[in-house]
Amino acid sequence: MRFLSIEDMEEYLHPFVDTDGTVKIIDREGLKGEPIDRLVYNAVFHESHEQRGITRALIKEIGIGLGVVSSSIQGLYEAMGSGEVKGFTVPAVNIRTLTYDTARAIFKTAIKNKSGAFLFEIAKSEIAYTFQEPAEYAAVIISAAIKEGWEGPVFIQGDHFQLNAKNFRADPEKEVDGVKALISKAIDAGFYNIDIDSSTLVDLDKKGIPAQQEDNYSQAANLTKYIRDLEPKGITVSVGGEIGEVGHKNSTVEELDAYMEGYLKLLPKGMKGISKMSVQTGTSHGGVPMPDGSVAKVALDFDTLEAISKRAIEKYKLSGAVQHGASTLPDELFHRFPETRTSEIHLATGFQNMIYDDGRLPSAMKEKIYGWLRDNCASERKDGETEEQFIYKTRKKGFGPFKNELWTMPEDVRASIRGDLEAKFDFLFKKLGAVNNRDIVAKHVKLVAVKPDSAREIEAASV
Repeated sequence: MRFLSIEDMEEYLHPFVDTDGTVKIIDREGLKGEPIDRLVYNAVFHESHEQRGITRALIKEIGIGLGVVSSSIQGLYEAMGSGEVKGFTVPAVNIRTLTYDTARAIFKTAIKNKSGAFLFEIAKSEIAYTFQEPAEYAAVIISAAIKEGWEGPVFIQGDHFQLNAKNFRADPEKEVDGVKALISKAIDAGFYNIDIDSSTLVDLDKKGIPAQQEDNYSQAANLTKYIRDLEPKGITVSVGGEIGEVGHKNSTVEELDAYMEGYLKLLPKGMKGISKMSVQTGTSHGGVPMPDGSVAKVALDFDTLEAISKRAIEKYKLSGAVQHGASTLPDELFHRFPETRTSEIHLATGFQNMIYDDGRLPSAMKEKIYGWLRDNCASERKDGETEEQFIYKTRKKGFGPFKNELWTMPEDVRASIRGDLEAKFDFLFKKLGAVNNRDIVAKHVKLVAVKPDSAREIEAASV
């Protein structure tokens, strides 16, 4: 499946794509078969970083030729902020494993439902433990779009580009520079949607809400200005802010006001600010595992979500509030999010749980991963924690070391997993009202194709 060289790749692709100078599509349908499967595999797993980089650049050029364009959701969110667009919540899906297959399931669901507004995202922490750098992740998502015949904008998002509070207190400049480096890599890769998470810097011991939020909004403004300096011509990166760290104290309207008033004062005149606000409403990332391995029920505060969305839209023209940690919530709750004008909802662990627990993953593979976790994550086991709680908490970290083995499972296994995921995505898209909105997205999102830089792709692939 690996190409012997760049020349070997070009020769193989010759019946489908002309790579002599400007990339030209010769056989669109043929390309969607084995060729795109081989390209994406080499973009991820080839031993040569030069081959990986060139392949990623080629995938992105092919995507542009087919109308698959990495885009910012900014225009749609501005329309939501003005009240012109409403009635649906945008799903944002973190893909930790089987990225190509999972993204295929999402695109297939979107095509079926005429959906245009959905995001593929990966968090700073996930990049590390799933072994998916931004340049690779973007190439895989574009490949999945090509495979399924998608045309139009593809929204790829950096989720929780987060400042570590402890590190920030010790050396603010170094910690901020680290997040800036990640932002730079992400924008180069085609991530035109970035969530700045400086909510970790909120200090509830300070007197008064504005003082508690000061480090949060100050660093959000600092990083927003950095993003604006990097964004490609014709693209306004959609930037998200966060007022409450997920898993901690529930957010309030007063915190939103304190953040926004301080944040807007620090932005240069005329510069676009954030387009949405992430809040804490009672959830936690991944859910809370019980001793038997089940997930504890969550008392989600929809009143808070609705109040903050209302204020965010009416006073600050944001698209609304963003709900994190939602994929493990009961199915019967999802219709509430569009009712409360929640603009975006982040979904991750629930899909991970489906892959592990729904019986499609071969038992030998599952036990191999769990054995690795017992050997390599033992230091993370807490006193009194059951085996089920330990495995539930750590099993996301098995995806990176076993990425190739999971990717190359037999097609029938992966197809059955894709089928399960498609059914879940179909359910969620419909409950969130995120169907029949392709025309709305097309009206508000301008396609701006950014030609990939092969040299930068090669450099990114060397990591």
